Amino acid sequence: MTEQNNTDQSKTETKNEVIGFDTLGLPENLLSAVTSIGFNSATDIQAKTIPLLLSGKDVLGEAQTGTGKTAAFGLPALAKIDTSVRKPQLMVLAPTRELAMQVAEAIVSFGKNMKGLRVATLYGGQSYGPQFQQLERGAQIVVGTPGRLMDHLRRKSLKLDELRVCVLDEADEMLNMGFLEDIQWILDHLPKETQMCLFSATMPAAIRKIANRFLKDAEHVKIAAVKKAKANITQYAWKVGGITKMTALERIAEIVDYDAMIIFVRTRNDTVDVAEKLERAGYPALALNGDMNQAQRERTIEQMKSGKSSILVATDVVARGLDIPRISLVINYDLPGDNEAYVHRIGRTGRAGREGMSIAFVRPREMYSIRHYERLTSGAVNMYELPNIQELGKKRIERARDEIASIVEGKDLASMRKIVETMAEESELSMADLAAALLYQKQLKQPLEPKEDPKPRRETRERNDRNGRDRNDRGRDSRRDSRADSRGERGDRNGQRASRDDKPRKAKVNRNDVDWQTYRLEVGKEHGARPGDIVGAIANEISLDSSYIGAINLHDKHSFVQLPKGIPADLFKQLKGVRVRRQPLAISTSDEKIVRQEAAPRRRSERPQRSN
Repeated sequence: MTEQNNTDQSKTETKNEVIGFDTLGLPENLLSAVTSIGFNSATDIQAKTIPLLLSGKDVLGEAQTGTGKTAAFGLPALAKIDTSVRKPQLMVLAPTRELAMQVAEAIVSFGKNMKGLRVATLYGGQSYGPQFQQLERGAQIVVGTPGRLMDHLRRKSLKLDELRVCVLDEADEMLNMGFLEDIQWILDHLPKETQMCLFSATMPAAIRKIANRFLKDAEHVKIAAVKKAKANITQYAWKVGGITKMTALERIAEIVDYDAMIIFVRTRNDTVDVAEKLERAGYPALALNGDMNQAQRERTIEQMKSGKSSILVATDVVARGLDIPRISLVINYDLPGDNEAYVHRIGRTGRAGREGMSIAFVRPREMYSIRHYERLTSGAVNMYELPNIQELGKKRIERARDEIASIVEGKDLASMRKIVETMAEESELSMADLAAALLYQKQLKQPLEPKEDPKPRRETRERNDRNGRDRNDRGRDSRRDSRADSRGERGDRNGQRASRDDKPRKAKVNRNDVDWQTYRLEVGKEHGARPGDIVGAIANEISLDSSYIGAINLHDKHSFVQLPKGIPADLFKQLKGVRVRRQPLAISTSDEKIVRQEAAPRRRSERPQRSN
């Protein structure tokens, strides 16, 4: 592609038009998916790019982050995929694993009506085993960072002979991170007939050089940047440390004065996980994600708008275009995959002239992001002092005092006074002692004098570590990081064994003494579930020793598991929403008879094999 062609074929937006997705030539299964997500009309980049990619043209897209580029390339690429072919047909290169995860999440949402569609996400900092499995199961879509994609190509675990479309997303950011040589190496391994699509917010000489070399007669689609009025938003960043992000979120939900709050997380599973944890802590929250149909989405948004609920947990994909004037606080529980997505997130508050507030949970190694956020928003991001345990207790005492004072003022307490006086006389206790005892009983669930939380559970720490690992996964560094991660994982396991050896050993459970009940789970082999997944999910969620998890029988679309009879109602309800392989367990009792010898998690032959 020559510079002259760039000029002749450049398409720059000149006016705003409302263009429906149904006019762009997309198949019905994709149209219904984007409608259910809440995409009503195409953005400029989508309206111009989708028809070109559907026609087979290579595209050089120049547009800011947050303009809808993922749908611009994802939808037409999905239209070209044959799900009966279990080989990579679309590959997307992204600069960071966070952006790779975000792109993969969006593509899964767009393709949710495509039976048999599989997506593999490949990035550094994660062990190879799960990634090998995703590829071996026949992923038609691969989204990854350059370093890890190179590793898989070298290992022959990633084969591109059926690749139909290749996308470079945030190409200028990959260039800034030093991925130029890696990108060129990967593109040299593509089949000659592969359709190319390159997106970049800017168009430096190095990006044009790649376009000229690898794109064939490409159409240059350029969308002019739109300046928006500065919103009245006070921005904060909390440096994660000392306590878990979940504990910090609970403190903010309890102490900060807000009308409504939206919490941004990275994945659909996280929306459910965080919302459920808030619910259990006493802060009713709603999840908004790509698994929901249009009716569920509309019902959720209406509950937020009407004030029936005040906390929403969402991903970037489903929250785009969300307009709920009540939102006065935005929490970036997980930082976005790209800097400009941050601007769109905090833009959910401070609307229509109102004041808004945002708090970003930033890990120490992510602190560099703050200066980018300040530059993009032309505003300061101040460090946030999380309320300490003493402030939390003071707030609870004030709230309890106000509640009691309101009852004294608004209720007829004559009969209660008489009961208390009688109790005092008969027990020879003072009124102060009786009042203290009643207050003690009232505050058992939420202590008025809270204590600092103990160290996070192991799985919480591992998730935090996993989310905070270094993003650099280029070539040799990614392999070195991967080896270091593997050594770290082995070290953790050795450490756990050593700590257990120091403790008294638990008495072994005699399974014949357990009164078993069979339960049905709505997850099975077709979802990729294994017995170990089920054991881990149940044991971790309700802190049940795995000795009390009996036989497991896996079927195609459901499973049966033996658990002790009489599981408390609150724990049973808790288990219903637990997910295995992105599938809710939806646990229910069953009369099915299952064989205990098939309790696969304890059979060596069925343990997952370690990948070399």
